[in-house]
Amino acid sequence: MTTAAAQANAVRFGVRTARETIEAAIETIEIRDSAYVSVTRLLAERARRMADAIDIRIARGEQVGPLAGVPFGVKDLFDVAGEVTTAGSVVLASDPPKEDDAIVVRRLIAAGAIPLALLNMDEFAYGFATENAHYGVTRNPRDTDRLAGGSSGGSAAAVAGGLVPIAIGSDTNGSIRVPASLCGVWGLRPTQGRLPLGGVYPFAASLDVVGPFAGDVGDLKLAFEAMDGRSLSDIPDAGGLRVARLGGWFEQDLVPALREGLDRLTGFLGISRIVELPEAARARAASFVITAAEGGSLHLPRLRTRPMDYDPATRDRLMAGAMLPAAPVIRAHRIRNWFREQVHALFEHVDVLIAPATVGPAPRIDQPTIMVGGKPVSARANLGLFTQPLSLAGMPILAAPLAPPAHEGASAEEQLPLGVQLIAAPGKEASLFAVATALSQAGLLGFPTPAPAPVHMSSSNSGNS
Repeated sequence: MTTAAAQANAVRFGVRTARETIEAAIETIEIRDSAYVSVTRLLAERARRMADAIDIRIARGEQVGPLAGVPFGVKDLFDVAGEVTTAGSVVLASDPPKEDDAIVVRRLIAAGAIPLALLNMDEFAYGFATENAHYGVTRNPRDTDRLAGGSSGGSAAAVAGGLVPIAIGSDTNGSIRVPASLCGVWGLRPTQGRLPLGGVYPFAASLDVVGPFAGDVGDLKLAFEAMDGRSLSDIPDAGGLRVARLGGWFEQDLVPALREGLDRLTGFLGISRIVELPEAARARAASFVITAAEGGSLHLPRLRTRPMDYDPATRDRLMAGAMLPAAPVIRAHRIRNWFREQVHALFEHVDVLIAPATVGPAPRIDQPTIMVGGKPVSARANLGLFTQPLSLAGMPILAAPLAPPAHEGASAEEQLPLGVQLIAAPGKEASLFAVATALSQAGLLGFPTPAPAPVHMSSSNSGNS
């Protein structure tokens, strides 16, 4: 796919108008998304107006930002002016439209980007599959018989399918990292609290983080900088960083191709050190408890009056969380505090950690399970096996796709995306981009995405949405 950076350059230097760029993206969505079910609403008329305004500014010689004319997708729990924020549920469908955009949406717009589509998700972000009972199951563009992952599955699929070059999502326990891994795109969970949550419907407020998806590491950096409101000017030399591999909990149940891919990364970087996170299983359990308790508490008033409006699977989990007694929740927060201290102490000796993002490729929709401990378990509940423990510590984590097999004769399953996590100390996103860029340039990370459909300008000015 044409990168966001290339699209913006083409618009800024007059090779292509912003209107033409948006029309091409609209046409691509109309042609392709019926196979993916990633888009829930198309913001075509607003996008056209914004594109025309950018073209006028360029004609006047004004500065239009590093993402000028670039269309982006928005997970449907971010406020978008004039639209109802559904958070993937019909429960909120009768709410009034929002008067303003979420803060990070406004920041992307200030950088020249144009919101084009609202994207599918697990209801209220509770799941790892984007199996939405109201809006449909989002399918993986790499193999539409497989799950896209969740809860930001629509965002990952929209990028992987070449519908938009960048999208935004949220990550509480892995909802950016899991779908990025399964769909073969790049995603970033920034440092806890770094990006503002204003205008974002919460799931578990003490764990929620928002971040970008992109088709390559350069676009991911551009999108993050726009959302952050500042440039990463202090990116270090990757060769001078201390990198280690996570073992123990993060070595279990890996498919052979993923283990081999991790070996290639560590070999290229000259990594010999393997470290373990203490009590990762207990940290994951604590994450489950905190998420359930906070999510259940948020929804309890509505569950008392409108329980049947919820997806049954979501409703049952929220009700169970709302009924948790205080004692296990208090213990979970104590574990969280202890675990965070232990993890942060590791970064006194290393700069970046490498770990798998999921145990293997995307599960099939008709068999939504993964193998853990030699047994099939629910994918919806367990795809976050490697992401959930890390969420507790508040660190920035970059999800990156391994490069596809170079050898001929690879099976269809061997050609499916596999993802890894790069983890750094809080505030050290620049270190993640340093390592990710080096590995991408070496051909070890990165999965190609398709190009957008060509635009037919005979219909581009019709004004139809």
